[in-house]
Amino acid sequence: MTDTSRRSGSFPDKDTVLSFIRDSATPVGKREIARAFKLSGSDDRERLKALLKELEADGAVERGRNKRVAPPQSLPEVAVLEVTGTDADGEVTARPVTWTGEGNPPRIFLMPERKGHPTLGTGDRVLAKLSRINDRLYEARTIRRLDGTVGRVLGVYYPAADGGRIVPTDKRNKTELLVLPANRNDAEPGELVLADLLPASRMGLPQARVAERLGHTAEPRAVSLIAVHTHGLPTDFPPAALREASHAAVPSLTGRTDLRDLPLVTIDGADARDFDDAVWAEPDPDPANEGGWHLLVAIADVAFYVRPNSALDRAAYERGNSAYFPDRVVPMLPEALSNDLCSLRPHEDRACVAAHLWIDRHGALLRHRFVRGLMRSAARLTYEQVQAARDGAPDEATAPLLETVIAPLYGAYARLWAARQRRGTLELDLPERRVRLDERGRVAEIAPRERLDSHRLIEEFMICANVAAADSLERAGMPGLFRVHDQPSLDKQETLREFLTGIGYTLPRVPRLKPAHFTAILDRAAGTADSQLVSEVILRSQSQAEYSPENIGHFGLSLDRYAHFTSPIRRYADLIVHRALIRAHGLGPGGLDDAAMAGLTDIGEHISMTERRAATAERDAIDRFTAAFLADRVGALFTGRISGVTRFGLFIRLDENGADGLIPASILPDDQYEHDERAHALVGQRTGRRYRLGAAVTVVLMEADPLTGSTLFALPRAEGDLTGRSVGGTDHPLHSGHPDRPTGNARFAGRATQKQRKRGR
Repeated sequence: MTDTSRRSGSFPDKDTVLSFIRDSATPVGKREIARAFKLSGSDDRERLKALLKELEADGAVERGRNKRVAPPQSLPEVAVLEVTGTDADGEVTARPVTWTGEGNPPRIFLMPERKGHPTLGTGDRVLAKLSRINDRLYEARTIRRLDGTVGRVLGVYYPAADGGRIVPTDKRNKTELLVLPANRNDAEPGELVLADLLPASRMGLPQARVAERLGHTAEPRAVSLIAVHTHGLPTDFPPAALREASHAAVPSLTGRTDLRDLPLVTIDGADARDFDDAVWAEPDPDPANEGGWHLLVAIADVAFYVRPNSALDRAAYERGNSAYFPDRVVPMLPEALSNDLCSLRPHEDRACVAAHLWIDRHGALLRHRFVRGLMRSAARLTYEQVQAARDGAPDEATAPLLETVIAPLYGAYARLWAARQRRGTLELDLPERRVRLDERGRVAEIAPRERLDSHRLIEEFMICANVAAADSLERAGMPGLFRVHDQPSLDKQETLREFLTGIGYTLPRVPRLKPAHFTAILDRAAGTADSQLVSEVILRSQSQAEYSPENIGHFGLSLDRYAHFTSPIRRYADLIVHRALIRAHGLGPGGLDDAAMAGLTDIGEHISMTERRAATAERDAIDRFTAAFLADRVGALFTGRISGVTRFGLFIRLDENGADGLIPASILPDDQYEHDERAHALVGQRTGRRYRLGAAVTVVLMEADPLTGSTLFALPRAEGDLTGRSVGGTDHPLHSGHPDRPTGNARFAGRATQKQRKRGR
């Protein structure tokens, strides 16, 4: 903090006043500055006024409401914020609803809601008081909720002598709600309910009225149902949308290219129900492209069925995307489309938009052409089937296709993969948990998802088609939505550079970083104790991908232009791109309309939000299923790694099953701990004990609550201080001198789930 003591007769210089303004948590006025530096009298006031004008003219400060000054592009003391989700460390994040500065707004962490108030969900808007931590980081505390979001709580109803209680399912909300008999709405014991908060009284528990009954918590489906309703995912389609879907039919061949003789195949997970892409490849017969390949990527023609401004379109836009849970899908489109007419089922005629792609022997995209067609899938294959066939163990379905279909696909994939390697993409393929349920809907297993070459094959085909879609729109001068991913911000670069230097790695200072710079560090760390720690901190430094009509390229994939085209059944962004291509190339009805063209910025912001909302809900459901899986092992010891470090505690990822849980900072042994954000560590104020990202730990499971998804750990007391045999020692991986491999649950936009990888991120 700036030293504001003043010697008699002295006046602070410009740098001193500027430091005071920068260190202030909120914008400041002349009166506060004068008080801080003990300025008085008309001469001092005039000198201060002139100094502030000089700082403003230099661009060092900006003047806001009531002539208060702050660093450039600072946020106001009070602002309307929209909740964007939770970050890698579990903290609730938000962004200002209005932002006129350059680039992305600063990061905002929302403080926990007051006791008795429902927690915030993605998309909620609040009026909040902000405090600046630094130029790119703020804390905010809710003043009040906006947009009618006040007072709806999801919880479980239990009877009580005075009526009943609702126990909230949100692990951050510990306050029970009183339900008087008149407000029970026939809720039964153990039933999951949505309840409206009633006006608060001064005495006793806050009251609520049961608004909706959702089913009994003993049912296996309740786990994901809680996640769905907690995050506000729309679940019911309007009757008009359902009618439109039920009246849809496969189109005729008129105006379409007949692709039914090509042996296109779908390759998906074994549990997939909607098949929105099919692939085929052949060596390019053009002698001018020796060693090159002709690829065909056929995508369900959702734009034919979902027309702009229709009831289906409005419902799809509201959802933004499908959300996937271990036991259900919350689809973007009604089942009559998503699982039937828009699903490329084998041996059935289906409408498609197909990309013809020609690549050279090095995997570079030479040219492309988009057609609207009618296709008939030759087979529905799984990743495991295709990989087994490639590895010499074909089955009944793949044996007839091995030489004519599967082998050419792998031939083309080899070229695309080589191009990817030369391009130098950012490869942060951290483990992804897969929850397998038994026939009763109970968790049978939690294990890492297997990553096969067949997965990579489909991913590369989809990426190539997405690049072609973006290129086609740019060449036609047609507005559309790009999938953009910026390079890390300058402050994140500097923080990462400082951390890596401390453990012996160098991130170069160059005008513009490339993925190859990170890949070089990852390659050097591979196989060492630092490997996943380095991956984790690089991952945390990345920007978040989003949808925008302004193309800035995709940093993680090292691509100049990129648009999501390959999954319109489950992503509204892809539907917009399909409509833009249809309009640009005159491919018939269902093209992008003028209203959507004018509103692409708003559309991009909305579906970026719905994407984050769905991802948060999916992650929440996984946490709840995991808690259910661990519930009967409370008290057991587990080994794991510190996968996140926050002000409020340590996140732990178990080695055995990838389960995540928290050790609250309040129960760490024998000290008060401060969060060293740059070092990714909690540091004891008295002992200097450090708990650092990536360190190996042994923990005791203290709580596993499927209702809230809360999994809490503690450090076993039998292990002493648990940071080594002596507090000052460095012979234990929890010390900063010996970081060990983390497993982590951090996120960045380029970290892809299996479905995202298939669709090309």
